[in-house]
Amino acid sequence: MGKAARKKHAATPKGPRPAAYVRRPFAGLAGEADWVALTEILPAATATVALKAGVAPADGPAVVTIATVLPMAWPALRRADGAVLVATQGGGSTGDASRDLGSAIVAALAAAPGTPLAQVPLATDDSPRVQDLVEGDAAFAVTVHEGYDFWVEGQDLDADAQESLARANDSVIPTVKMSGAPAAYWCLLGNRPHIRLVLAEDEDDATNALARLAAAGTATLGEGTRLLGAFRAAGLLIPVWELTAGTTAADYEEGISAFTSRYAAALGGAPLTAAERGARSGLISRQVTLR
Repeated sequence: MGKAARKKHAATPKGPRPAAYVRRPFAGLAGEADWVALTEILPAATATVALKAGVAPADGPAVVTIATVLPMAWPALRRADGAVLVATQGGGSTGDASRDLGSAIVAALAAAPGTPLAQVPLATDDSPRVQDLVEGDAAFAVTVHEGYDFWVEGQDLDADAQESLARANDSVIPTVKMSGAPAAYWCLLGNRPHIRLVLAEDEDDATNALARLAAAGTATLGEGTRLLGAFRAAGLLIPVWELTAGTTAADYEEGISAFTSRYAAALGGAPLTAAERGARSGLISRQVTLR
């Protein structure tokens, strides 16, 4: 083998190639914004999805529980009763979060009941996406939990397991799903409450709309609130507001609902004005990309 051939052979990657990057991995699913919230910002939450016909084996479950995290950072778990739980924030990560979850779902369905999966096969471009496995038009309802008791639902724990669960629960950031807007979540960071809202539109369109509101001085949620900036995650934008100390989610239901109406009106339309372009530059300078 010549020198050039040896170099080419050495540079050839071995094993399967990870799934390619997808900017908006959950596009096309009902509740895309909540899928992103489960993947990126929620500490302890679950949602149940129905599988398409033929996806599960004959003795498998018809539904799968999507969870933020599972014990020991397992990417998936097949409980003794056959139920399947899959974590959005556990396991390997490729360029496509949807294929990562799809790989975990398939592996968990194939596992014997009572099996935790410490790892699942690496997702590749041939791996199924979540969109291929679940009924995409079905409602996607997120349940926010105060802790991780859903890990051991219906099970008796010994003293060591109870202590471990208590430690995990103590680490959870208090979070409340709001009703005034889709994918809006109040949380308490330290002693200061915040609201994080996952906007369902493409991140560039959402940034422009938010810039229009910021330039007009209407990007707040009411008196005493301040727009801190925004995250970019899975192709969507997540603005974050700091709230008045001591307030609760209920205090801002009307404010988040009114903001949502203003935001919808600000989408699209004419090109940004000079003031709006300045506001957009300010927003982008403070943005952090999560995925």
